[in-house]
Amino acid sequence: MKKALIVKLGAIGDVVMAVGGAYELHRAGYEIEWVCGSTVKPLLDCYSWITLIEVDEKALFAGSILGRAIAVLQLWMSLARKRYDLCAVLYYDSRYRILTPPWIAERNVYLSYRIRKHLLLPGRHHSDDIARILLGRLDSDQVEVISPVRPDRLPKSALPPKSGLFRIGIVPGGASNLIREQSLRRWPLQSYVALAKSLIGRGWEVFVMGGPDDAWVKEGFGCLAVVDCIGVFSLPELISTFDTCDAVVSHDTGPLHLAGLSNAALVGLFGPTQPRTRMPRKGRVSGLWGGETFACAPCYDGRNFAPCLNNACMQEIKPQRVLQELDSLLGQNLPQSMVADATSFSIL
Repeated sequence: MKKALIVKLGAIGDVVMAVGGAYELHRAGYEIEWVCGSTVKPLLDCYSWITLIEVDEKALFAGSILGRAIAVLQLWMSLARKRYDLCAVLYYDSRYRILTPPWIAERNVYLSYRIRKHLLLPGRHHSDDIARILLGRLDSDQVEVISPVRPDRLPKSALPPKSGLFRIGIVPGGASNLIREQSLRRWPLQSYVALAKSLIGRGWEVFVMGGPDDAWVKEGFGCLAVVDCIGVFSLPELISTFDTCDAVVSHDTGPLHLAGLSNAALVGLFGPTQPRTRMPRKGRVSGLWGGETFACAPCYDGRNFAPCLNNACMQEIKPQRVLQELDSLLGQNLPQSMVADATSFSIL
């Protein structure tokens, strides 16, 4: 059997989309090994067909020059006696190429803005294009529609059965990693709070989800009868917890893609990025693109955002519009008087 090495340390959403492409490579007869960081390792551990090689991402991104050199050297030592048919470093930044010796693979692939066949093409879903790049296909070939690949060994959720009519998970934080903060992706906290109030008023359960770094959102929900799950679950446990929800609402951040691996309906909120390239493709999902008609949309090019002091695109999506999408996905009737405030891009 052929062997492939994938280098993608994070972030969560990027890794989930890359898994879809890697699975197509696996289906084509490749054994998959993956160089990852500690953040996404628990998630990738849940795929029985992936063998992991962990690298010290904190040393690489935030350590001293000596610490970075040691982390790279340790990785090279773990790869020293291995040989691959394909090594794919799924980054545009050429500095990531130092993570793997060029002689360990018969074919080396790096993302490139200069080489079209190694470019994630505008308007195409990242999972589809990663599969194209890994398999060496031309962009003129028939586009594969890659659905999210659910882990085959997930833990059980620790949550009790729901007590309300519906259980909704909301993800008000995220959009940050070891490299930088990307707050322009976030739907305003006050909008999540307004949505939670409306859902609680209907007698629905509301669970606030997120990681340990999202503790700052708790204050906004202090007076509301929500279930605080911030920092409680690991990445695999989050997927299992989303399984207990009827629907999840999230902007473009890691948990959006984790929810895409679950059985819950999903409303994704987009502004700087477009749903067509990132929204998980499965049943019962809807992506709302605020600011689609803005001159700067989409403003994120994979490296930088357009100069912006106020993410008006995300503010254009109103809580009433999100309620409308939830009602539609969950089969609820919505009064015709409710007006849409953002353009819907639905994948059903």
